[in-house]
Amino acid sequence: MSAPAPTSSTPSLDAPALDVDALLDDRGTSVLVCCGSGGVGKTTSAAALALRAAERGRRVVVLTIDPARRLAQSLGLEELDNTPRPVADVDTRAGGSLDAMMLDMKRTFDEVVEAHASPQRAKAIFENPFYEAMSSSFSGTSEYMAMEKLGQLRSRASVPGGDGSEPWDLVVVDTPPSRSALDFLDAPRRLSSFLDGRFIRLLLAPARAGGRAYVKVLSGAVSSVTGAMSRVLGAQFLDDLQAFVAGLDAVFGGFRERAEKTYALLASPGTAFLVVATPEEDALREAAYFVDRLGREGMPLAGLVLNRVQTTELPRLSAERAWAAVVQLEDLDGGGEDGTAPETLSRGDHALAAGLLRLHAARMRRLEREQQLAGAFAVEHPGIALVQVPARPKDVHDLDGLRSVAADLGRAT
Repeated sequence: MSAPAPTSSTPSLDAPALDVDALLDDRGTSVLVCCGSGGVGKTTSAAALALRAAERGRRVVVLTIDPARRLAQSLGLEELDNTPRPVADVDTRAGGSLDAMMLDMKRTFDEVVEAHASPQRAKAIFENPFYEAMSSSFSGTSEYMAMEKLGQLRSRASVPGGDGSEPWDLVVVDTPPSRSALDFLDAPRRLSSFLDGRFIRLLLAPARAGGRAYVKVLSGAVSSVTGAMSRVLGAQFLDDLQAFVAGLDAVFGGFRERAEKTYALLASPGTAFLVVATPEEDALREAAYFVDRLGREGMPLAGLVLNRVQTTELPRLSAERAWAAVVQLEDLDGGGEDGTAPETLSRGDHALAAGLLRLHAARMRRLEREQQLAGAFAVEHPGIALVQVPARPKDVHDLDGLRSVAADLGRAT
């Protein structure tokens, strides 16, 4: 059962309206990156945007870097992996299509090695005991591989004015939750720093100089350091580490160049970033971080998706008026001697009406609080375009639910 779209309207904010449909229809936009903290509905928003773009005629691939499985479930797929899979039941009458995939860090790392190394060198790297650890769990590897996979997908996507033979013309990226979502922006410089570090240069010295030139290249001080490392770690351990780093040095020269090109792609006019948040203090604080960081990096920010916004069918009935009505009904039904309403109303002719008014008052207080927080964000970040998506009574877990979210995204506020 899909989650129905709320019919009530969202409150207006003093912020420019984000025209999502215009963004999706713009053939000059080839990469759409959704970022935000955890638990704000970012994955759902990315899937809904991808679906709406596909059903409006774009050929879309959506890439999730979030390890959660929600995207596969909502798209009706049993699983996602490193290979784009077509999503069934998409309306293709406008000529669009939708594929989905999840970043497989290990497999993408393998592809990088295979692309930049000879078969013999690739085999040696794969067999090195350090490779398994680094390719699956080394800190920062997921961000490096995200840059690589995005570059791969974009290189296969068509450009404006192409002949349409390429599989996609829009790549939608669902980034990891929390601030690590923007760590891939640092991938090129972090990779360069890693490969150019003193420790790495020390380990690479024997390989770069050749086996017999080892003594000539390394100074006595360096030799003593590696000798100490051998005694502590073991000679075989150090040999394996040196061989692995030497292999990386050959492989990642090409990857570093590609990562820098992908970084340039992210800063180009063909890319658009969307920050996703909920109208809560912590989420909007994180959203402010994303907005500020993207601004410092010169990245093209399209706007903010304010998700799970409280709505009301009775915007003119404030919380104060609703509570005053509750007090009056309590008086009619024999309320307390002090004229105040008890916490709960268990009897009386107006019990149902008073209960509904209580619920409405609580909802209006929450709505007012949310709008205060969103309004403060708009004041602190003037000019940031915004679209509000109403809260839903149930989680979105199928295509109909995604279409409902997509329809709200397409309604500029």
